[in-house]
Amino acid sequence: MRTPGTPRPIRSLAGQLFAMQVVLVAVVVAGCAVFGFVTDRIQAEESARHRSSATAGAIARSPSVREAIRTPRPSEQLQPYAEQVRQDTGVTFITIMNTEGVRWTHPDPDRIGGRFVGHIGRAAEGHSFHETYTGTLGPSVRVVTPIWDEGRVVGLVSAGIAVDTITEELRREVMLLLAVAGGALALGGIGTYVINARLRRHTHGMNAAELSRMHDYHKATLHAVREGLLMLDGQRQVALVNDGARELLGLPGTTEVVGRSVADLGLPRALTGALMASEPRVDELHLTDERVIVVNTSPVDGGEQRGTVVTLRDHTELQSLTGELDSVRGFTEALRSQAHESANRLHTVISLIELGRTDEAVEFATEELELAQALTDEVVAAVAEPVLAALLLGKAAQANERGVELSLSPDSHIDDGLLPSCLPHRDVITVLGNLIDNAVDAAAGSGAEQTGSRVGVSVRGERGTDGGAALLLKVADSGPGIAPEDAESVFERGWSTKVSPVGGPGRGGGRGIGLALVRQAVRRHGGTLEVGESAEGGAEFAVRLPLQKVEP
Repeated sequence: MRTPGTPRPIRSLAGQLFAMQVVLVAVVVAGCAVFGFVTDRIQAEESARHRSSATAGAIARSPSVREAIRTPRPSEQLQPYAEQVRQDTGVTFITIMNTEGVRWTHPDPDRIGGRFVGHIGRAAEGHSFHETYTGTLGPSVRVVTPIWDEGRVVGLVSAGIAVDTITEELRREVMLLLAVAGGALALGGIGTYVINARLRRHTHGMNAAELSRMHDYHKATLHAVREGLLMLDGQRQVALVNDGARELLGLPGTTEVVGRSVADLGLPRALTGALMASEPRVDELHLTDERVIVVNTSPVDGGEQRGTVVTLRDHTELQSLTGELDSVRGFTEALRSQAHESANRLHTVISLIELGRTDEAVEFATEELELAQALTDEVVAAVAEPVLAALLLGKAAQANERGVELSLSPDSHIDDGLLPSCLPHRDVITVLGNLIDNAVDAAAGSGAEQTGSRVGVSVRGERGTDGGAALLLKVADSGPGIAPEDAESVFERGWSTKVSPVGGPGRGGGRGIGLALVRQAVRRHGGTLEVGESAEGGAEFAVRLPLQKVEP
């Protein structure tokens, strides 16, 4: 029970529409009923005039009527005749009179000989006319017609139908009309109820204000969240996209995306396939030209495939940090291994000294120092950029741990400070580090029986014919190489140079993002990336990165 002062609840949108539609149907049906009543009444009166006019005209043209008028006592022949015609035609009365209005016939015989109650002037002058007049039998629609004989008016005949008779006929028609109107109202009400019940299900019983408020919240939420939100309909066309999704997918804000198919958005093939898949996808990693994004899809089912909800999260920074963390972890493992080897060598030197073999101990220590220092001196002399030098030394230690020889080509040379601010160290590490990792994987996994697994690296700066400076990076390995038909596929997410169980490189679960990240970074800086065959039969990757800002 509603307490006093509590605002009356607003009807739902479906309830408001139902009430409005019922009122509208009722008004339309009532209007049609009134129109039908007025039309029927007019038609009934018009029909009564036509019937009276036809009856009066037939009597006035009858030869027997003219012959009866010539007799001394016309009523004796005309009264029976008039009553017979009245019963046959269904009119209320037929009155035949002389030109003065004295009746020769009347439905009430006692009124024969009396004067006709009504107008007869125009008929006496030879003109037929009709009128609605109240006579001895009450209001009636009547017609008065002259009777001609040898060119002169010898009498008058009036035929009429009582208004009560017309009303009774109209009442029967109105009852039928009301029955039809009631049926139409009931049918309209049932149809309106069914439609509004469906509308109520779709609007969840909410009223217009609640729907408007929900729309405002919905719109504000879409623009507020930084994560990307994409909604697709059953035909995989975009039904909704927020600002975050436009940014993550690289869709221009001026482009009308809603209504377009996912296949027409120009997204990478793997990402397009994930968005168009009917099964849900959970935390899948995909790459666009600019970003690394995590994709989750959830089908919207309601007895049929209605669409898909897609959420997108930016994973670019995290992926870069993960790559750097992997490099640091690799350096740590390399340092641990070197520390272990250094301890072994130190124990050997100490043991030789304890055995009194001092000269051999000095010779052994000097050789190990020269071998360790040779690569460091070679890298530092050729690559003055400290970040790249540290990367190469760390990767060389990692490769050595896996039995792979990493060497720097003689033509390598890069000065300190060559890398501009438009080419961040992070991106250079991403490119060179992933290329070396893939090369080491290929060389180390090419077969346990194979000896001399090698990776060659070339790092140098050059000035092009157009006067622009560029950083050239080449990484070659002695692995199984890449088939020409796979030259483009290797840069897709999921491809790996690691040897699969059936032999050779291919796709592996969770692998193959390194080369995809390399291509993404190269494209972002307007560079080029080529893959070919190395001198030892393995794969060779060549990257050229401009050292000045490239306008998109």
